Amino acid sequence: MNSKETLAFLESGKAQDILKSLYAGEVEVNKARYQNVVNKFEEAFGDRDICLFSSPGRTEISGNHTDHNHGKVLAGSINLDCIGAAAKNDTNTIRIISETFHQDFTVSLDELERGEKHGGTVELVKGMVKGFKEFGFQTGGFDLYTSSTVISAAGVSSSAAFEMLVCTIMNHFYNDGKLNIVNYAHIGQFAENKYWDKASGLLDQMACAAGGLITIDFKNPKEPVVEKIDFDFGAQKHKLIIVNTGKGHADLSEDYSSVPAEMKKVAAFFGKEVCAEISEEQVIDNLAAVREACGDRSVLRALHFFEENKRVEEEVKALKENRFEDFLTGITESGNSSWKWLQNCFTNHSWQEQGITVALALTELFLKEKKCGACRVHGGGFAGVIMAMVPEELAEEYAAYMDKALGEGNAYRMSIRPYGAVCLNTL
Repeated sequence: MNSKETLAFLESGKAQDILKSLYAGEVEVNKARYQNVVNKFEEAFGDRDICLFSSPGRTEISGNHTDHNHGKVLAGSINLDCIGAAAKNDTNTIRIISETFHQDFTVSLDELERGEKHGGTVELVKGMVKGFKEFGFQTGGFDLYTSSTVISAAGVSSSAAFEMLVCTIMNHFYNDGKLNIVNYAHIGQFAENKYWDKASGLLDQMACAAGGLITIDFKNPKEPVVEKIDFDFGAQKHKLIIVNTGKGHADLSEDYSSVPAEMKKVAAFFGKEVCAEISEEQVIDNLAAVREACGDRSVLRALHFFEENKRVEEEVKALKENRFEDFLTGITESGNSSWKWLQNCFTNHSWQEQGITVALALTELFLKEKKCGACRVHGGGFAGVIMAMVPEELAEEYAAYMDKALGEGNAYRMSIRPYGAVCLNTL
């Protein structure tokens, strides 16, 4: 469809139903977003046959920092997303214009060597194209105008949302839809590991790509076991709220990388690579020697891994059995473990800066007074966001309470959306 036809499609009943499902009923504001990228695409690239794409951010409910050691997670895609209008081109280049991040760049598919600067969107796109080739999939050029509502650098996976958008475009245009979400995740991980020097796992990419509420077992990371959880959050009359506590000023790369490294150090004590290959009992039975060899924080992080795996299983079971209060208790316990055992709520490099722990303390005071809800650090941690689940009738009061403390516009009301990274034209 050209621009005119695409704009007409966005006015159709079918498009309205799609948007209603993607954005929890908020149709008009999101229709305007798609109309904008279509019009801006035409201005930049001309009137061409285009497709519309969407890739969501993600919420991590439990399984904090377990994927990289082949553990279990519970996560879901959210209604904040990265969208785009894209078209094939015949130039063997990818040109991307990002409205949100004020970027306009071109990547040649023949020049994929990693640059001296390990980071940035250009390197990420180069890494993803290289990943497609490394895993045996087809590549080709395209033009993309994109815009995003996924909060940047705040633990809801803005980078993974963008990665999965690019994967979906390449899959749709050049691979006849053959790639699955595991392929997507491995390509995103390859790009981050090789072109960003970021020791990421597969959680972010899979949660963005899959859609809905899912649990993932990474015991075999080449073929993670993914199960969709059929649970209606709306029926529980609770709101998922992400609170942005502000970006930390310290470089957090070392903090993030230390978590998987220290867990793996404990596994290595027993001659294994990751914590999924050892047991909690082994660590406790050999505690003195493990502490001496690996250090106390490494031991605590390993113990968090084992207990967090159990919590994911218990929370999934609670959802399947419609025991929502037990599910909320699991979230609280998971958050407490991240705070005390995993220790990813602030960085030791800037210990007076504790936006995460301040936000958690305030939220705990609020929930204690109301006798309801749950909260936890969200995502990688150290800085960024927390997650709270509160009854619908208290959502606005809680948001106002946090906005007053942390600044206006930092509390985001969210929903779990049923679709992951998709081409809207195929829905």
